[in-house]
Amino acid sequence: MQFQQLQYFVAVAETRHFTRAAELVHVAQPSLSQQIKVLERELGADLFLRARGNITLTDAGEALLPLARRILADADTARHEVQELAQLRSGRVRLGATPSLCTGLLPDVLRAFHDRYPGVRLMIEEGGSHDLVRELARGALDLALVVLPLPTPSPALTTVELLREDLVVVSSPDAAGPGRGRRAVRVADLEGERLVMFRHGYDLRELTVAACRAEGFEPDFAVEGGEMDAVLGFVRAGLGVAVVPRMVAARSGQGLRVTPLARPGLDRTIALAHRSDVAPPRAAQELQRMLLER
Repeated sequence: MQFQQLQYFVAVAETRHFTRAAELVHVAQPSLSQQIKVLERELGADLFLRARGNITLTDAGEALLPLARRILADADTARHEVQELAQLRSGRVRLGATPSLCTGLLPDVLRAFHDRYPGVRLMIEEGGSHDLVRELARGALDLALVVLPLPTPSPALTTVELLREDLVVVSSPDAAGPGRGRRAVRVADLEGERLVMFRHGYDLRELTVAACRAEGFEPDFAVEGGEMDAVLGFVRAGLGVAVVPRMVAARSGQGLRVTPLARPGLDRTIALAHRSDVAPPRAAQELQRMLLER
């Protein structure tokens, strides 16, 4: 049974006329009649009673008609939904990102994407790079913004460098500035400072601790274990200082003193990752393009 045969059958059933049905579906009448006969042979039953000037449905035709209409309607719905996806009027993007990138980089890009494609659902998952890589590998995400180098390099992932971002020191304006109030501080100046530190598994935690140890000291934690919003809140409250991305510090606005790190400073490389063996969906590819062109 072919889809086209069902179209012809429904056209004849609705017009009760082979010639008018052929005109309706834009096919020659002999071709339409031939396909109806083929369909009847396949089904093993006549679908129409053909009397001169009078076409009526047999019992078999009556039984087939609602089924054929439903099949044609489902096919039309499928065609419409696929076209909607292809033209980015619907669909979804599952994007993973570290919390600092959700705070700093993503809001403007996601707003621009939503303005252009309001029918596409954006599903965001926050996590450390290690967790996001695992979610990508199991197919739970389409794209992820991760910090390079990856904690566990994976040949199954493709990464494209997106940006290099400077890190800065934030502190409460009501407390003494880090490095005795210098306009720029070195990592070594953080020795003796009480740090507000992120939870384990947080990329910024590993980077900051490694930088302090490279300068020959262990960082002193005033409080640890928070996500980005909590860390910034603790800093505003004067509990200590924290090392955060420049974009996050710029977005966080009031209530923070921002002190740059003197050269060579600290930075991190942000990359966009996706599975190598599966192309991202069309909507995810468009978001990827907007992130790379931002």
